[in-house]
Amino acid sequence: MATTTKAMPSNDALGQTSLEHKTKAKGMKRTWPLHLMLLPAVLIQFVFVYLPLGGLVIAFQDYKPYDGLFHSKWVGLEHFKYMFQYPDIKQVIFNTAFIAALKIIFNIIVPFAFALLLNEVRVNPFKRTVQTLVYLPYFISWVFLGGILNDMLASDGIINTLLHNWFGLNEPILFLGDGNWFRFTVILSDIWQQFGYGTIVYLAALAGINPALYEAAEVDGASRWKQTKHVTIPSLMPIVVVVGTLALGNILNAGFDQIFNLYNPLVYDKGDIIDTFVYRTGILNGQYSLATAVGIFKSIIGFVLIVVGYRIAYKVADYKIF
Repeated sequence: MATTTKAMPSNDALGQTSLEHKTKAKGMKRTWPLHLMLLPAVLIQFVFVYLPLGGLVIAFQDYKPYDGLFHSKWVGLEHFKYMFQYPDIKQVIFNTAFIAALKIIFNIIVPFAFALLLNEVRVNPFKRTVQTLVYLPYFISWVFLGGILNDMLASDGIINTLLHNWFGLNEPILFLGDGNWFRFTVILSDIWQQFGYGTIVYLAALAGINPALYEAAEVDGASRWKQTKHVTIPSLMPIVVVVGTLALGNILNAGFDQIFNLYNPLVYDKGDIIDTFVYRTGILNGQYSLATAVGIFKSIIGFVLIVVGYRIAYKVADYKIF
């Protein structure tokens, strides 16, 4: 009868394993203060991000606050079915996709064009001043900006006053009271807030372009415009593709903070998005299960689009997370 013998590890292998354990132990001794510093952030992340995920079960229950998570009646996918039968849900999804898509498109085009223009400025103090001024709105909360825009765009605000005095406009424009004007206002104000910060990506890409390409183009007699057209823009296209494809995951994020601080019942038909719909349905109307179901639906679509976006960025621009 044949017998099998188990190969014993060699002394070299045992020594190497022991050395690895000692190295890890020494590394932990050196870095334990850093792990200790990280612990509060990990706990906060767990308590406020991962622990609430258990509440997603509400979407599959006829949730009643007095019954709690463990005693509410289980209804399966009923809320998801009702969601697609809800009278306003199709319009809400369309509003979200429409506003978000235009924001994504213009938040690529405007920073790209501005970076090209700013790159041509040769007076450094002026260039730095302009950069600082266009970056500032990004760091201002929409709670504050919303109050400013509500005052400026009111029927008797400064914008309508200027339109009346300069262009003789008799009737004030209801920027925040008419659905079509509301969409225009939301998109334009978002571009104004975001484009300065978005310019940073393109300025960094411009700094990485090989100067020899410009020198060769200049030797060939190319003007500054032709250098921009044939050297600068093609060199920036990979980063444009990456930014655009990664933004696909935000196609259902039309900006809750902004719209919540600007909208009103007069523009619900054109300005209501998924996040504001969930807020009103869940918090104001007490339909917690339906609101949770809508939120899960949005998250699933967003996750799929993020995966697709990363795959496209990898295939087209060789973009990798790690």
